[in-house]
Amino acid sequence: MNKIAVLTGGGDCPGLNAVIRAVVRSANQYGLEVLGIKDGFHGAVEGDFIPLSLADVSGILPRGGTILGTTNRDNPFQYITKVNGVDQPLDRSEDVLENLKEAGVDALLAIGGDGSLNISLKFADKGFPVIGIPKTIDNDLMATDQTFGFQTAVETAQEALDRLHTTAESHHRVMILEVMGRYAGWIALYAGVAGGADVILIPEIPYNLSRIAYSVQQRAKQGKKFSIIVVAEGAKPSGGEMVVERLFSDRSDPVKLGGIGSKLGDDLEKHFGLETRVTVLGHLQRGGSPNSYDRVLASRYGVAAVDAVLEGKFGIMVALQGREIVQVPLHQAVDQLKLVPLNDPLLITARAMGIEMGD
Repeated sequence: MNKIAVLTGGGDCPGLNAVIRAVVRSANQYGLEVLGIKDGFHGAVEGDFIPLSLADVSGILPRGGTILGTTNRDNPFQYITKVNGVDQPLDRSEDVLENLKEAGVDALLAIGGDGSLNISLKFADKGFPVIGIPKTIDNDLMATDQTFGFQTAVETAQEALDRLHTTAESHHRVMILEVMGRYAGWIALYAGVAGGADVILIPEIPYNLSRIAYSVQQRAKQGKKFSIIVVAEGAKPSGGEMVVERLFSDRSDPVKLGGIGSKLGDDLEKHFGLETRVTVLGHLQRGGSPNSYDRVLASRYGVAAVDAVLEGKFGIMVALQGREIVQVPLHQAVDQLKLVPLNDPLLITARAMGIEMGD
């Protein structure tokens, strides 16, 4: 092994630059060259590679985002390409392999979530040496206890809840905070407990509107004239569907979620006369400097990925299990999403403290 390449795919999150930095610094210790692939798998298809030196990664540890750029649209196996003036999805995976070969790349380190790692697994199945590094603020990847970016996103949501708490108490209102989490409610659950939410709604537990209203009304009878509700974007009413903000016809992921906070607020006002205000945290959860936990975890992942290269272990993902970074088969990470189990210790803790979960 002489040269490795690294890319960041999917949505950005705090800690991506910390991984890139750790990869370059660790690889330098062993005389390995590192190429950065610009804009995720788009750059892999187009051959947009840049060398990464120690100077290139100096000072990027506290920076959010990714110095390489990223995208969640350009799947090489369904790459939108103009054919006779018409956009068509074509399999450009062989172009990626040819570009890597021409650049002298011996192994690919792919930093990503479910979508990017699924693509990476397909390249591993084609025989190219691939190592996955788990990234997503949603913390919904199997085979790892935690993904980097999650803790920082939770802190951002918790800080928002702290600020909403004071204005809710001042104006005697119901404050709703909508956070990310399409299928998994980890951010809502952790931020809700940490931020003192009175109601936490997650995709894994369809909610009953009457239960939420009853909880708010009971608090009012006890002298608590305000309530804080945190809701994951993928939460849905019992017997209902997720709220979709927009549909796309030209993307591999055609659904953009959003609007559950407003729907919940409107329903509470319409059916129960509860005055509500809604805040959508949105991409603030992805931005900003990673906290110390995510900087450390991201650094450990980067070093572990280089170690796997040196050991000749490919088709794997580096993962946190307990306190150790281990290697797991890549397919284990993407076979299914890691949802909040109904017996999760924090979920049990939330219920024990009287937090309403909507069911």
